[in-house]
Amino acid sequence: MFLYQPEDTITALATANGIAAIGVIRVSGPETYAILDALFTGKKPSEQASHTVHFGRIKDGDQELDEVLLTLFKGSKSYSGQDTIEISCHGSPYIQERILELLITKGCRMASPGEFTLRAFLNGKLDLSQAEAVADMIAADSDGALKTALYQMKGGFGKEISALRAELIDFASLIELELDFSEEDVEFADRDALVKLIEKILLATQKLIASFRFGNVLKNGYATVIAGKPNAGKSTLLNALLNEERAIVSEIAGTTRDTVEEAIQLNGVLFRFIDTAGIRQDSDSEIEKIGIGRALEKIKSSAILIYLFDASSESVESVEEEISRIDLGGTKLILVANKVDSASAEIQENLKKRRDILNISAKEKDIESLVIALNDLAKEANLGSTGSTVSNIRHLEALSATDKALQAALNGITSGLSGDLLAEDIRSAIHHLGDITGEITPDDLLGNIFGKFCIGK
Repeated sequence: MFLYQPEDTITALATANGIAAIGVIRVSGPETYAILDALFTGKKPSEQASHTVHFGRIKDGDQELDEVLLTLFKGSKSYSGQDTIEISCHGSPYIQERILELLITKGCRMASPGEFTLRAFLNGKLDLSQAEAVADMIAADSDGALKTALYQMKGGFGKEISALRAELIDFASLIELELDFSEEDVEFADRDALVKLIEKILLATQKLIASFRFGNVLKNGYATVIAGKPNAGKSTLLNALLNEERAIVSEIAGTTRDTVEEAIQLNGVLFRFIDTAGIRQDSDSEIEKIGIGRALEKIKSSAILIYLFDASSESVESVEEEISRIDLGGTKLILVANKVDSASAEIQENLKKRRDILNISAKEKDIESLVIALNDLAKEANLGSTGSTVSNIRHLEALSATDKALQAALNGITSGLSGDLLAEDIRSAIHHLGDITGEITPDDLLGNIFGKFCIGK
């Protein structure tokens, strides 16, 4: 059961554990300034202006613990919406631990994971989608993920959802009013105008739902499978992309029995490359067959398939026949001829004529054409967009539920559904939109969301 205790003054280390030049300890809550007034030798923190920095010492009685800087944030001007002080001390784990122990003896308690951001949400400093974006900012490992999280943290996504919800609430209030005058048979909510509004909101929600595929890529990386027959050079290609010896390379066919995954940024977009077992129909090894099965499953769920073939020993026709037997689904295919430097002059000339085939030599790390093709796919998918992009599965589920409720309302209007049933569908849509921004959020959901944050944030 989620329990919020705003009367507590909380503290936590806001920087990473371990030895560093400095560490930052955050304190927030109603007793923040009273506690630091008693521990800090310097200008009295409670008498200083917000957003100022002060040098002094933290003392435990007569014992000096450290020279520190205090950064002051008062009341609603702070991140959490409560009185907050950040203590910048030396980065010794021992010093940090001593200061935290001292703060606790003076009335603080250790903060729970995400509790500072939780207080920011509950005090109206952030909506729930912004609060979740804070965690995404901390976890961002590519330019695309950073841009999406930054846009959401600034409130762009939340404002869009709130505006749609507000329009629905206006109409819902008119329908509810009709229910109060049901015996009078009056109609306050113009049904034609309501249809237009629902269609407008459906267009917006469906666009956001469709953006999840790209938003998920931005957040978790573009799943890219490297597949082909045994000894096509898949592991060599993975090593060339990573610029390190990550996968085992051998002339023995079937060396890779399971998938090997590694992530790398290419021009600000995160790609998760997945080296798979060689695909062939005539394997006698049960273990290799399992690996081949896993490779085919990975292809179905990936965004891109790099199908690699040995240009010196495989014909394009046989490769195309092999690909025709693979269930690609919505996966984008990049056909790549490897070991072109070992192929005959005639084969090299013929391959150059094929615009749908890239020519590389993974062994020689001549893979620039493939990197360009991957970046082009990223641009095509508009992965660098700073507009509203859904990257959170919780938001996707709420939008899908909103879409379902609005479709039901639209069908109800068409079929002449009674006002009370119509109101129920619209209330459902309003509820699910409110779930995204936190305007309607059960306590157990808050506990689940903020429990995944790091302590000190």
